[in-house]
Amino acid sequence: MFTIEQLVVQDIMEIDDLSLKANVISIEGQSGSGKSTLLRLLNNLDDPSSGVIRFHHQALVDIPPLELRKRVVMLPQSSVIFDGTIRDNLLVGLKLSNQPLASDVVLEEMLHTLWIEKNLDTSASDLSGGEQQRMSLGRLLLMEESEVFLLDEPSSDLDDQTTNHVLDQFMKQTKNAGQQVIMVTHDKEVSNKYADEVINMDTYSKQIHHGGEANGR
Repeated sequence: MFTIEQLVVQDIMEIDDLSLKANVISIEGQSGSGKSTLLRLLNNLDDPSSGVIRFHHQALVDIPPLELRKRVVMLPQSSVIFDGTIRDNLLVGLKLSNQPLASDVVLEEMLHTLWIEKNLDTSASDLSGGEQQRMSLGRLLLMEESEVFLLDEPSSDLDDQTTNHVLDQFMKQTKNAGQQVIMVTHDKEVSNKYADEVINMDTYSKQIHHGGEANGR
């Protein structure tokens, strides 16, 4: 779905030509290699120094931001929690992207699927870190009109058993809906289990190639 041409991000990465077409893509690499930066570029949250990123052959800069954020949705590593209830937080993605709202029955089924045994009226701030991360994944799954999900360390707050269950459900639903998943993960087991293609950012990292100190991810 994405193609990258002659992309340069100063002091971080340099990509001559790269296509991101597989259903599930895992982005790996050393600290500072530009993994999270690449996700932000794909969502047009950061600007490259030069080069172009296309989505379905259209340059990202030519796609209106609201349209792009509806079609391409990013989940940052730190869960974004809004004031209000679990219901409010599950529905916020649909509201912001002008998609039809889900019923309470659907929302309750989502909580059950993600092993969150809480009432929809529970304050989202009362959830544990792992529950908040699962709720954030559920927020994405409700966005059935979206085409791509960008996940930054989607299992960082989950234990192994919960990771297997939740990502099994997530990948199953996105595959059935024909949605693409591009994820950054340090978990080799997650990458090996789910990814159709693995991209190692060390290949494109200017920091590593030039011997610079790697800061960030």
